[in-house]
Amino acid sequence: MTRLVLVRHGESIVTVNRVIGGPRTCSGLSPLGREQADRLRARWVANPEFEADVLLASQYPRAIETAEIVASSLGGLAVSIDDGFGEHDPGPECDGLSYKEYMERYDIGPEAWDSGDPFATTFPGGETVASFQFRVGSAVRRTLDHHAGKTVVVACHGGVGDAVLRLALRAPGMGSFQIHTLNTSITELQLVKPNVWRLNRYNDTAHLAGLPANTNPPSAVGA
Repeated sequence: MTRLVLVRHGESIVTVNRVIGGPRTCSGLSPLGREQADRLRARWVANPEFEADVLLASQYPRAIETAEIVASSLGGLAVSIDDGFGEHDPGPECDGLSYKEYMERYDIGPEAWDSGDPFATTFPGGETVASFQFRVGSAVRRTLDHHAGKTVVVACHGGVGDAVLRLALRAPGMGSFQIHTLNTSITELQLVKPNVWRLNRYNDTAHLAGLPANTNPPSAVGA
């Protein structure tokens, strides 16, 4: 059976700075984010939980850095980049704006994300939720086609985890429930037969015990 192990990246610098960090402005992990990734590496060194065949990462520096840190615990696998697993792209207009600037400039509040309309504008000039989910779903299909029967670890993003879970559970693309995937958490799915997934675990962060959840106070953390 093909196994897909999704690892959300460690805390990022753009999150600490409360900035929309798309692929153009992402600057990698914060010090806490690197420690989170190293905790995951140490966990897998001490107790290998599976034998990975492939290690993928999105094109975002925060995902690549996370993958590079954990690679030594996965037999030193080389990191392959797949842009399909990148986070929801805010587009060039919004990428790099602070969340305050974004909301003031475009007069867009949280209701845009709660509208239930996957074709609504959330980031002017960026991806809609529908186009983002189609891209992620295509990346999953491509991974299944290229790595059938293997265990694939993907360093990716919270939005990607949301999209994959909704695909696997055949859930609505928006609304109905919320998913909050934590930094360096492990989400593991197995394809047990065509188009039927088994969710083995979600948001496993046992390796982060004793670490603060984030650099900033919870009320100050951006997406």
